[in-house]
Amino acid sequence: MHPSAALIIWLAAVFAIQFVGYAGLGALLVAALLLTPQAVVQWLSYLRRARWLLVSLFLILAYNTPGEALNDLAWAPSYEGVDEAGRQATRLVVTLACLAVLFVRLERDGLICALWGVLQPLRRCGLDVDRLVVRLSLVLENLQSPGLQKDWRSMLALDAELPGGASVVSLHLPRWAFLDVLYSILAAGLLVGAIVL
Repeated sequence: MHPSAALIIWLAAVFAIQFVGYAGLGALLVAALLLTPQAVVQWLSYLRRARWLLVSLFLILAYNTPGEALNDLAWAPSYEGVDEAGRQATRLVVTLACLAVLFVRLERDGLICALWGVLQPLRRCGLDVDRLVVRLSLVLENLQSPGLQKDWRSMLALDAELPGGASVVSLHLPRWAFLDVLYSILAAGLLVGAIVL
């Protein structure tokens, strides 16, 4: 599959996640992990790292959504809050699964190629796509180096001096195949269906 097609499908899935209920989220989660079983370990790692975010998200939404309190207890969250918090936490869990699938399928080089391909139309708006992709490539490469992970914002600055790294970034893009176009159209159709339904 073309990397840009994979990124388009991923973007459509992430946007669709916001419009489907528990059944759709469960189907998307199962489909993503069945199609890429290697992503399960990375997904579980993401969940472990996001555990406090998930707990915070749940508590904030459960207690700040107005409605009828659970069991009529003054200190309890509302029924509506628990429902909304559960739905949003589940959406985040499924989004992390989709992210794990994307990273396992594309890896770093594939992700750079995908971004370069998807951002090409923005050249007409004056965006220097090549510079952006090279900068992102260097940031991703330097994030692998110990001691540089905490300083990623300074690496994105236009005048940043990045230690080491290649002076040339080579992109090896396969040609778009009919199936890539078909998958992209299908993903867009599913996104529209999720929004409309």
